[in-house]
Amino acid sequence: MLATASPLAAAYARLGQVYPGLNVTILDASREALPSGEGWVTADGLAAGGVQLDSFLAWDDAQVLRDYGRPARPDVIASFGLHRYAWPACLLVTVPWFLYRRVPRLPASHVAYHRTEGRMAVRPAGFACLPDDPAAGRPEAVVVADEEALRAEVRAAVAEHLQPVLGGFGPRMRRRGRALWGMATDEIVESLWYLASLFGEGEERRAVRELELLLPGATGPYAGSAAFRELTGPGGEPLPTRDRVSCCMFYTLRPEDTCATCPRTCDSERIAKLTAAAAA
Repeated sequence: MLATASPLAAAYARLGQVYPGLNVTILDASREALPSGEGWVTADGLAAGGVQLDSFLAWDDAQVLRDYGRPARPDVIASFGLHRYAWPACLLVTVPWFLYRRVPRLPASHVAYHRTEGRMAVRPAGFACLPDDPAAGRPEAVVVADEEALRAEVRAAVAEHLQPVLGGFGPRMRRRGRALWGMATDEIVESLWYLASLFGEGEERRAVRELELLLPGATGPYAGSAAFRELTGPGGEPLPTRDRVSCCMFYTLRPEDTCATCPRTCDSERIAKLTAAAAA
């Protein structure tokens, strides 16, 4: 159950309403421990690169074998696993920012995830907000001067959470440095871009504008920018897309079936994929 007193509760409740595949529980820092047991992992447990990461990736390994009838390389499995953790983890920061201009700090030791049930439990270590926020007077609030300062808080909060996690996954993915942070960039952008499309009319366009300001490029440790652009469909219709910084490695299983934002997908293929998706 969400802690109604939390300044993040409304954002996480809205997230769960539009996307039932992810439900977030806010824990009381002074009284509640992170959940553990069957199906639960913690972010710092994944970062440690040991038993929790082994069990987490075993799920991806079994899923690939079941769904595609063939095993994937260990580095591909690790890439899938990181995506499936980082995508929802980024939303823990970006959704409160996008909806309410509140940016939680969530170190890796403050988050647990149950992937099969689509549940996350968080113990926020404060939040940043703007001076006119009704919650600005709370003791755990860090008030920043303006929108750009708040965007800096978003970048810092996601980096604080993901950096140790990237360290746990990286050796298994055979990726380092820029390649890992390129993947983090993509997870920030694509998770919020998708969620915004569920929030209501005009919110997807707003998310594109917000993400372009959040990640304009040259905002280390992130690699690349939001990289949105527009293609033209066969009927002259606009088709929004973006250029991913990283590759999810799905092509190693199905070379003929790449994502519409994959760096391996040419514009003619993107137009065909986006047009088919719109028709469906």
